[in-house]
Amino acid sequence: MASPIWKGDMTPLTDPFGRSFPYLRLSLTEACNFRCGYCLPDGYQPSGSQYFLTVDECQRVAAAFAAAGASKIRLTGGEPTLRRDFTDIAAVVAAVPGIRTLAMTTNGYRLQRDVARWRAAGINQLNVSIDSLDPRSFAVITGSDSLHQILDGLELALTLGFNAVKVNAVILRDYTDHDWQAFLALVRDKPLELRFIELMQTANLSSTMLQQQQSGERLRNRLLAAGWQPVSKGYDDGPAEHYRHPDYAGRIGLILPYGRDFCDSCNRLRVSARGKLHLCLFGTHGVELRDLLQQDEQQLLLLARIRQALKEKRISHFLHEGDAGITSHLAAIGG
Repeated sequence: MASPIWKGDMTPLTDPFGRSFPYLRLSLTEACNFRCGYCLPDGYQPSGSQYFLTVDECQRVAAAFAAAGASKIRLTGGEPTLRRDFTDIAAVVAAVPGIRTLAMTTNGYRLQRDVARWRAAGINQLNVSIDSLDPRSFAVITGSDSLHQILDGLELALTLGFNAVKVNAVILRDYTDHDWQAFLALVRDKPLELRFIELMQTANLSSTMLQQQQSGERLRNRLLAAGWQPVSKGYDDGPAEHYRHPDYAGRIGLILPYGRDFCDSCNRLRVSARGKLHLCLFGTHGVELRDLLQQDEQQLLLLARIRQALKEKRISHFLHEGDAGITSHLAAIGG
């Protein structure tokens, strides 16, 4: 399907606080085949309609955001590669004029088998979630014993010409410190970006998992004491902090949503697999878009609805007050 020819207001998307949004996180499914304790400890439990966005609907979402200045789209989930049409979606989104970065986040289960196909479809940035480099700990956290398979896939990905290959690790009290030296070794000789992410509260996060929360400031202090230096942010990097060290080929990022002023540099919006716009991962409601995703001729109305919704974006999340909004778990909106 060809991208529509746009006419009308194509100014960049902004909110009442002067923030612009060149980055869209597009969820393709709520399903996941892992059982991470902080997200889906009992596995994916279907609820309501499972009629997730079609290939054409994904293309129309991407075209609308690109027309309003978005240059980066991330395909996420759940586990997006559970979609049989995943590479079809990637290909049509990659072909949208104005999209320079097409990223994806995956648990890596199908990385070794399919990563070359993803790259050929147009994905140029890859994020792989690996919360522990110890096989036993990884199995406890995720319910899967696939760590070695995922690491082999990661090695393959580094040969395929991605603009960036990143590893995401949630900071967990009982695991991250134990794996610290192994994580550092991972980026010593490999051009990876290793990103540590504070465990975020959601409505379904158990009291047991809440005990795993640990401030990422400890990691920042540890990095600075070891000679890691801050790096300036790129245009679409958002609130992540980045650090480099002269002895390491890779770099380290920190995503600390409980830190002061974290939301000041917010630059991304989210569309769920059911076609709702979410202004914040921890927002109070979603804005229905799907009724305007059925025909190209509706897309000016689609963009107008997105602009209207942005007038209601809050200045910050309210995680500090224990308010996770309507987010039941991270897979529900796409993390």
